[in-house]
Amino acid sequence: MAAKKKGKLSKAQKAKEEEERRLKEEEEARLQAEKEEQERLQREEKERELELLKIKAREHRIGELNHLQCLLENNHAAVTEWKTKAAETEKWERYMRCDGSPDPEVQREINTFLTLWRDDPEVDSTHVLEQCNIALQLIDELEVLFRAATDPEEGQRYQEAILHLQELIRSKHDLTTEDILKGASENIDSDTGNMQAVISTDNITIYLWANINKNPRFKGYVFEEMGLGFELSRQLAVRDVALRIVHTRYDHPSLLVRMNELGTHAPIQSSPEGCEEAPEQKEVNEDETEHIMKEEVQSIQESDTKKTEGTSAQPAEGASAQPAEEADAQAAEGQQSEVQTQMEALGAELDSTSSVAQMSTSNVGVQVVDLKEYTPLGGVFFCDLFFLPPQACQVQGWEIRRLLDGGLQTFTCPLETPNMDDSEGVTTLPVGVSMTLSDSVVFLKTPKPARWDATEKQWRMDWITDISYEETDAKFSLKMDSFQTFALMQETYANLPFQSWELRPLGQNSALFTVNGSLITVTIKIQENQCMLLWEEEEGLPHLSGKWMSGPALQKAILNTGINIFVNEHTDKYVSPVNKDPLLENAAYEQMALFASACAFSWSKWNSKCDAQNLIVQACEYQDPDPVPEESWSLYLLEAQRSKKLEITERSEVLSLEHYPGTEFHSTFIHTLQDNMSAGGIARTRESHYLFVHTVQSLLCATRPLIYSNSE
Repeated sequence: MAAKKKGKLSKAQKAKEEEERRLKEEEEARLQAEKEEQERLQREEKERELELLKIKAREHRIGELNHLQCLLENNHAAVTEWKTKAAETEKWERYMRCDGSPDPEVQREINTFLTLWRDDPEVDSTHVLEQCNIALQLIDELEVLFRAATDPEEGQRYQEAILHLQELIRSKHDLTTEDILKGASENIDSDTGNMQAVISTDNITIYLWANINKNPRFKGYVFEEMGLGFELSRQLAVRDVALRIVHTRYDHPSLLVRMNELGTHAPIQSSPEGCEEAPEQKEVNEDETEHIMKEEVQSIQESDTKKTEGTSAQPAEGASAQPAEEADAQAAEGQQSEVQTQMEALGAELDSTSSVAQMSTSNVGVQVVDLKEYTPLGGVFFCDLFFLPPQACQVQGWEIRRLLDGGLQTFTCPLETPNMDDSEGVTTLPVGVSMTLSDSVVFLKTPKPARWDATEKQWRMDWITDISYEETDAKFSLKMDSFQTFALMQETYANLPFQSWELRPLGQNSALFTVNGSLITVTIKIQENQCMLLWEEEEGLPHLSGKWMSGPALQKAILNTGINIFVNEHTDKYVSPVNKDPLLENAAYEQMALFASACAFSWSKWNSKCDAQNLIVQACEYQDPDPVPEESWSLYLLEAQRSKKLEITERSEVLSLEHYPGTEFHSTFIHTLQDNMSAGGIARTRESHYLFVHTVQSLLCATRPLIYSNSE
């Protein structure tokens, strides 16, 4: 009976438990239904709120867009007018200088300058280098005109003028070098027994060394004050040779490469609707070109038919009709060398020796430098080895000197042509160059040397060995099979992509733009239309740091110093950008520039995580000189149709595009910012100078930080 009763109680218990379970499930279902209903109501409420916000944004859309358009157009018109007046003022100031420098836009003046300078017999180094400085300035002006030319004929005219000036500069360097070397025996250094000299200006330094004593134990020489040295093989140490190293702060070979890449005489921007060149300018240009071509052909014919040497005599300063025996030996060697005429190929002014052209590259891997990927830093080193010109000797009150046709005669090196069929190639490189790197450039990585191939008009990285770089002492050395023109290269985009960036106001029409690159941080201070690089490193860039200059000038200077942060149409081939709509990106830069006097902007990790039609940036109103506190930043979403403040922060773990509660949508970024700004901040934006806005916008467009920044 007890067992039976127990079983019945068990069934009752089960029934009770089932009832309780049923009631619990019903309660859970009721609660779930209430929750879903509540969520539905909240979702519908949010949708109604969003719809109301969108409707309100659409109602104000036309007014906001018109307001933004008016601001942009007014600024653009003011900047255009300022540029026009500045160009007119510059042209008038050039006219009033009356310093003899030609107007680069007037072909007649260019031709006159070339003719007069070419015919000028003066070979004194001071006079020659002064004229070279004028020519260099003229080349810079012509390059600007060449890049801006829209008419092909106009671009061709500027390009030809640039090439003629480059060639004439090289020719003048040769003439003054020859004049100095002719008197080498009269300027022998008592310590070395040889002649060495240094001639320097702001744009160029010429190092000269003449082998007078021909000591077989001689291994090299260092110009201590300049930190540049060279090494010679024993075979060269006993020859009548002279070495010239011309270190230019400018880079004409790379300019030649860029012009060749665009096609012969092709302007950078060509338009069939460009203005036509004046008829008289065309005629002068054609006559000048024909005249130069005739001279070139004549010089080549004369080099084949004339004798290599001639004699001349005059009392004291002249030369005797009967040369000395030593001069005879030197002339015999000179007959075997290559005599360069002034009007040989256009690349002759950039060529150091002809030995490279003789080397076959069939068994050597071609390492042509891509100047879109690499940038030459620290100038160009033109190294030339010459036969030492015959030295004068005094005989019974007469100065006797043998004169050689063709000017300086290049000493071909190596002495023996290497066997290119031999897999080992040249095993002994006879020459070397060492230098202390200039503090005007910053090498973020080990420099890569490249030599100039004058035949192919290109930079190449082969045939250079024993490369040594001491970063602490900024010392660099290399060896080559012959003295050649070379430069040190660095990756143009070594400092990209950016790790972060920030644009912070410092006051009315003043801001600080900081870019934390991959290897180094670059900070630029902006004051109206002037920019200044703030260099925090202890040493380096004395010519640039702390100096005000225009935005374009600063961009060019930064690129040439090796800390480049600027991009162009080729950058995406070497650095992977964040995929964003370019129109939306440009609109963001325009509006950030308008409010740069009152608002700070910064990089956001979420920008790379949203799609291409969205931009996310940190922003806030700020006027303190100290860095922006982290809690002051807010995130803003920019879309093609609207902008809004986001609910998430930079510290959030998940991306959400929900708008910040209580805020509104706007059709422009600046109107979204205004909702969270004080009356004083808004007033500062309205008082921004158009040149300041233009400068900030130009820097943002030149760096494109919204797409060239890392996601982490």
